[in-house]
Amino acid sequence: MAETGFLAGKEIDMSEQRAYPRHVKTDAGDIDIRLMSPADEGAVLAFGKGLPTHDLLFLPRNISEPKVLSAWVKEIERGAIQSLLAVKDGKVVGCGTLVRDPHSWSPHVGEIRMVVSPEVRGKGVGKALSQETFALALGAGLEKLSVQMTVDQQAAIALFESLGFKAEALLRDHVRDVGGKTHDIVVLGHNIAQVQAQMEAYGLTGAVQH
Repeated sequence: MAETGFLAGKEIDMSEQRAYPRHVKTDAGDIDIRLMSPADEGAVLAFGKGLPTHDLLFLPRNISEPKVLSAWVKEIERGAIQSLLAVKDGKVVGCGTLVRDPHSWSPHVGEIRMVVSPEVRGKGVGKALSQETFALALGAGLEKLSVQMTVDQQAAIALFESLGFKAEALLRDHVRDVGGKTHDIVVLGHNIAQVQAQMEAYGLTGAVQH
């Protein structure tokens, strides 16, 4: 039987290593999703600089700063993180990152960090990118995922809730923007192992043939 993972009731086939780039059609047009490499540093920096300041709070560090991008690339090179880029007409319009630390007390847990350009929001790019990042987590054998964002980023919260994530914590005044204003952070979690166990208990793991 093929190894599978579950995302909001949808079965994702993990019987083969996912290959990139992957071509997806969205309401924003054709998008290529591929792994970020050191050669993308300049393009991702331009993407970061084009984001509204508040959107940068999706990420723990300001990716519009060159030194932050350089550190990010080094993390990719040493295998600490995996980043996927959504590219439209040669331009980066989204980024999804999976962060995990196999040497920590939570080697079974990964964190998803994702942000997309305003011009493609609500057009399926974020959903496609989050699903691919989720697939990376399944391929890595992770049992739980988390994602965090400010409480007013309602569209992003709704997106992840549609993918099976649930609110787990509220961190008050947890981040401070460049203007000095503090914002509350909501932490959403997805217990992959629990969902898989529930599906198996109901005999649903083989319901979808690949």
